[in-house]
Amino acid sequence: MSSDDRKRAIGKVTSVAADRFVIEMHSGTDNFTVVGFDDIHYVARLGSFLMIPAQSEYVVAEVVGLRERDGPGGSGGNGQLDKASSAKFLDVVPVGMLPLQGGGKFRFGVSIFPSLFADALYALDTELDRIFDTDAAFVPSIGHAGAACVPVEATRFRNLGIGQSVIFEDYQVKVRIDDFFGGHVAVLGNTGSGKSCTVASVLQALFEKPDEHHARGATFVVLDVNGEYHTAFSKLPADIGVERVILDGSAGSGKFRVPHWFLDLSEWELLLQASERTQLPILRMALGLATLFGQNSGAQLNTFRNHILATCITQILGDENQPGAKETRIRGILQRFRTQEINAAKLSQWITVSYGNMPNLQGAYTYLAGADGVSGFIDPDLKFPDYDGTPFDFPALGDAIDLALLYQEAHGNRQIRDYCSQMVTRFKALEERADYAFLRHDAASASEPAAFLASLLGLKAAAGGHTKAAQIVIIDMNAVEDEVVELVSAVLARMIFRLLRQADPRNRFPVHLLLEEAHRYVASTPSRYAMDAGRIFERIAKEGRKYGLFLLVASQRPSELSKTVLSQCSNFVVHRIQNPDDLSQIRQMTPFISDSVLRRLPSLPKQHALVFGNSVNLPTTFKVRRAAPLPASDDAKIVDLWFHEAGRPSLLKLSPAAGDLPDED
Repeated sequence: MSSDDRKRAIGKVTSVAADRFVIEMHSGTDNFTVVGFDDIHYVARLGSFLMIPAQSEYVVAEVVGLRERDGPGGSGGNGQLDKASSAKFLDVVPVGMLPLQGGGKFRFGVSIFPSLFADALYALDTELDRIFDTDAAFVPSIGHAGAACVPVEATRFRNLGIGQSVIFEDYQVKVRIDDFFGGHVAVLGNTGSGKSCTVASVLQALFEKPDEHHARGATFVVLDVNGEYHTAFSKLPADIGVERVILDGSAGSGKFRVPHWFLDLSEWELLLQASERTQLPILRMALGLATLFGQNSGAQLNTFRNHILATCITQILGDENQPGAKETRIRGILQRFRTQEINAAKLSQWITVSYGNMPNLQGAYTYLAGADGVSGFIDPDLKFPDYDGTPFDFPALGDAIDLALLYQEAHGNRQIRDYCSQMVTRFKALEERADYAFLRHDAASASEPAAFLASLLGLKAAAGGHTKAAQIVIIDMNAVEDEVVELVSAVLARMIFRLLRQADPRNRFPVHLLLEEAHRYVASTPSRYAMDAGRIFERIAKEGRKYGLFLLVASQRPSELSKTVLSQCSNFVVHRIQNPDDLSQIRQMTPFISDSVLRRLPSLPKQHALVFGNSVNLPTTFKVRRAAPLPASDDAKIVDLWFHEAGRPSLLKLSPAAGDLPDED
């Protein structure tokens, strides 16, 4: 052991077990304080580390308990403990090994145990950097496509400081950027514990790099359900773009809108709450038919209409009802659906009842189904189109649903319209609801999905492709209800995921989805609005890493979050959590964290958190770097707002529609 190591020895190992050591501190130590050659060290903090030499390595041990025993002189009869003569003991658990030489890396697990009476040393900051693998904050930057870096001295972050350790004096806690942002992250904690400030602080630190090479290639899409992040990112460097779009349900100029034809079948199922057995097949057929209602599909749509009408009418003509009932039903259908070829005027000569009979019934069969050289309109080989996202006017889907129901009725399913009445009613409500105006688009003004996604990901067109215009895109959904948040978040996540899956080469454009209040739309159980809205996020959690799509999940209720999503998170920043169900959930998903660490969570102060996962070698508690500016999530100042002089104007501004709430389904 070197002379410097001897100078920082605090005691001797007096007990060795496989999972716990006992260290007796040197006599004369007062209050567990050691004066080292570099500083004064207080070594009795739970969670701090000690270094115990064992051959060519240090055993790194974590302090988990401290005890003091009265010395031979006793208390001197005055009831006071003799601090100088009392024996002081530290209970420590081994966590890993660190080579004595500076170039070696920390590794978990202990392969060599210290001998009895081996020296125990306090840890230096350089050793902490090696333990946490954060000894190099910057690394040289690289140029594009093998070209020289400009400027040549530019650097890039390797580690990111996120706060100050509460265990090690003046020690900055850092995470490895590749490991932290190269996996899914969960930021958890009770309301008011500082989650939003932590998220804002981490991103501010990421973009505030001092030299020329900022994180310009980053892409954060923020699903801001509380409208709090815009202020937090208002003072980033000038070349870091922040775009904010507002979704308030309206179709007003400048508002965020999602064309309804961007929805896939599962999202239409969510929107219309279509049941799987009866309503979903009708919805699938109707969406395929709706794509024919475009401007260039008139002839093809007419073919399908004639086929459906002819099939339905011939089925009615062949049933066992009385002729009068047949005529009434056929004319009722032709009032709602008619074409130039099949309408009441054209068929009247064959379906009109005379003296209780339909004398020209065969003529209708021949005209509709074909015979004697007449081609007819029924084509048994006609294949209904699949839904492919072709733009169509929103009301066209209502007509298409009617056609699909009519076709099923033509095949003898007389009850299908009753079975689908709830879905039809919900669709008609969506046509009228003001909070869904953002979804209803005119097909004539259709935009390409590629242009929509480019804007969503902060890209702008440039020669030969796109360049970054914004690194942070905030979708402010504070003004809409949970069912809209659920739908929009699922649609956007699915579109981004599909884009990155089809990218070639893959995994070269990392995108991070920040899910604020994630328990509201990535829940462990489907909400009353959804069939399975969280399914896309669960798939992203399982498969997104290989395509460069990552989740940054912020929630105050871990027990209500999707267990699949939480299980795939590789890094956790956990603030104060007091609910037993939430604590149990964290304990289940992090079996490698000791109970002594988890017991700290209910008592963590505000702006303090525990970080653990792939980006830090060992769990550590830290005070979060203060966000500046703060997000709009500060606590109400009750005393200041309640106690004031008479007649002060209210700070609450009411809009004319402030009291209007959407109807409950």
